[in-house]
Order: sequence, then C-alpha cells, then structure tokens
Amino acid sequence: MTATTALDEDVLAKPTNRQVAAACAASLFGWGLDLFDLFILLYVAPVVGGLFFPADEPMLSLAGAYASFGVTLLIRPYGSALFGSYADRFGRRRTLMIAVIGVGLSTAAFGLLPSVAQVGWVATAIFLAFRLVQGIFVGGVVAASHTIGTETLPERWRGLMSGAVGGGGSAIGGLLASLVFFVVSLIAPGPAFAAWGWRLMFFSGLLTSMVGFLLFRNLEESPIFARLQRQKTLRGSAGTVASPIRLLLSPAHRRNFLVAVMLSFGGGAAYYLTSGYLPSFLKLVNGVANANASLMLVGANVAAGLGACAAGELSQHFGRRRVFLVMGVVRLVAFPVLFLAMGSSTDITLLTVYALLLSFTANASYGPLLIYLNESFPTALRATGTGLSWNVGFALGGILPTFVSLAAGASSRIPVVLAAFTVGVTLVYLAGALMTTETRGNLERM
Repeated sequence: MTATTALDEDVLAKPTNRQVAAACAASLFGWGLDLFDLFILLYVAPVVGGLFFPADEPMLSLAGAYASFGVTLLIRPYGSALFGSYADRFGRRRTLMIAVIGVGLSTAAFGLLPSVAQVGWVATAIFLAFRLVQGIFVGGVVAASHTIGTETLPERWRGLMSGAVGGGGSAIGGLLASLVFFVVSLIAPGPAFAAWGWRLMFFSGLLTSMVGFLLFRNLEESPIFARLQRQKTLRGSAGTVASPIRLLLSPAHRRNFLVAVMLSFGGGAAYYLTSGYLPSFLKLVNGVANANASLMLVGANVAAGLGACAAGELSQHFGRRRVFLVMGVVRLVAFPVLFLAMGSSTDITLLTVYALLLSFTANASYGPLLIYLNESFPTALRATGTGLSWNVGFALGGILPTFVSLAAGASSRIPVVLAAFTVGVTLVYLAGALMTTETRGNLERM
C-alpha cells in the first residue's frame, strides 16, 4: 500500500460509537469534576476569607478569598501552555488523566491547612501556594478535556458538545459542589461549618481523583489527533510540533488568538460575576440561609447547563458568530435588570427565578465558545491555542469578583456594582464577536 492510499483510507476512518461515548463522557465529566474542585472555594468564600484573610471589614476578607481564587486563575495560562504543548505533542488522553488527578489531590490538601489563628500569616502564604499548584493542573484540564470530545464527535453534534462541556460540564461541577455544600451544611450547621465543616468541602476533592482515574484509564486517543500523527509519520515529517507556543503567537495565528481571548474574557467574566458570585450575593445581600441558598444554587446550575447546551446547538444551525452577537445584545439588557431586581427583593421565589435567568443567560453566551476555539486553531496547535486563549480570558474574567467586592465597599452596593461590571464586559464580548469570522466546519483541518 502506498503512503497516499494509506492517507486516503485514514481520512475516511470513523470512530466507533463506543469511542464517541467514552470521549464525550471523559470531556464532560473531566471538565465538570475539575470545576467542582475549583469552585468549592466559591461556596466557602465568606468562611475562608475570615480564616485565611482576616480583616476588620468583612468585605475585605471576602475580597481576599476572591483574590486567592484569582491567583489560581492567573497561573492557569501557564498550566495550559505546559499541558497544552504536551497534549499537542503526545496526545490528549495522557494529559487529561494527569491533570484531573492532580487537581483532585491538590484540592483535598486545602482541608488540612492551618488557619491564621493557628499559625499566623504563614497560613495565608501556604494557602496561596496551594492555589498556584491547583491552578497549574486546572490549566492542563482545559487544554485536553474539550479537545478529546469535540475531535471525536461527528460534525453534526459538535455545537451541542461545546455547550455540554463548557457550560454543562461546569454546571455539573457547580451542581456537585452545591450538593456537597447542602450535605455539609446539614452535617455541620451554623458555627460548626465555620469551625470544621469547610474542611469537608475540600476533602470531597478526593472523589475527583478516584473518578478521573477510573474514567480515563481505558480512554482511547482522539481520532483526529491520531490521524495527524499517522499522516506525519507516513509523510516522513517530524511527529511533533517543535514549539506550539511560538507558532501560536506567530503572525499566522496571532489575530485569531487575540479575538479568542476577547470572547473568552467576555464569557468567563459573565460566568464568574453571575454563577460564581451568586453564593456570596445570596448570603450578603439577601441574607438567605445556607440550606435555602444551596437549593437555589442547584437550580441555577441546572439552568446554566441548559442555557449552554441550547446555545451550542443553535450555533450548529445558525453559526457561532451569530449566536455570540445575539447573546451579547441580550446580556446588555438582562444582566443589569436582573441584578438590580435581585438586590431589591426579599421573596425567595423571585430570587430563585432571577438566579435561574442570570445563570441561563451567562452560560448560553459562551455555549459555543469551546467549539469556536477548537475550530480557530489547526489540530497541531488546538490544545495549546484553545487552552491558552480560554485560560487567559477566564483568568482576566475571574479576578473581577475581587474588584466588585472592593468597589462595592458595602453589601448594599453589590447589585449596582455588578450591573455596571457586567455591562462593561459584555461590550468587550460584543467587540470580539464583531471581529471574528465564522468557523463552523473548520475542525478537521490539520
């Protein structure tokens, strides 16, 4: 058989149904489980703030907790560059397993840390160091988990898969965190939660390591990546990219990367300022009890998953760019109206409706984002390009809750400040959508 014939047959090869199902499950649950570990902090931010960032003003302690979350987000691009290069050179499967297990173990370690009251400010330094370690592993998950699913699926389902992984996966992570929060709140109610219940929240991260190992150990490599490697071998070219980062930042790909970062920032900021800030909003602004808040957050995460999947599927029919533009306009109106309405309401039913709408809208706006990022870069750069642009954008978006807390100064001003911030980031999101070109159908390019 000649090399040309082998290439032609290789291009026609299709993954089996079992391979597709396994890859989709790995992407969905890998993303969800790791976001569960990462966002555990959001559900204990008021407690962690007082233990590791004590201050006379509660809002300053809360800002410290969110700043530690920002530390993780800021180191994630490095983790994505490191693991993304590895995934583009040696495959998505091994990268995903290492990263998922690493996040789970580093999360569980937070449950063992002493507080400032026990060992002084060295506790804060140790806490921040562990956040850096966790962020590197999370960056690796982003670089590998989405690519192995979208590269395995047929074209028809890639939009839905984007929403299921990017929004649905995060919703699963948030849903699991909400359920753990609910269970721990029952086991350690009131003062007990602040005394030792928060440690149980972090210990639950061990579940992700165990589930990740069981789920990924028999996973097959992405067929598109495997095809690229076989083609390079048959053509006699090098089997790996010498420097994916350098190639990504070259003139040929630089503009796509910058636009991808703008859209990722707009999508990430919307998530962190809505779903991410909701636990603190409900507690500090509305005074909702933990048990009620956890149930409301469960519903909000379900709405988030539905919104992301719906928008991802719509992008398969109408295009990625058009969905970005429509959702940007919706966000400009919905975000300020909903935040201001929540701030003036005390009715649990109305608060639940507002929370559901906020989560649905925010996650729908980046439902097509992962497939758009995958389609913006060729296979040889896909894990690096997608992971780095997503993590840079989400790192910038993820630090905004810290600035919201500082700008608000008092809990009564949080709704107004959130309304202003979400309008600002939506304008950046819309600018990115206007600058991009339609990418639907570009995934198979080598």
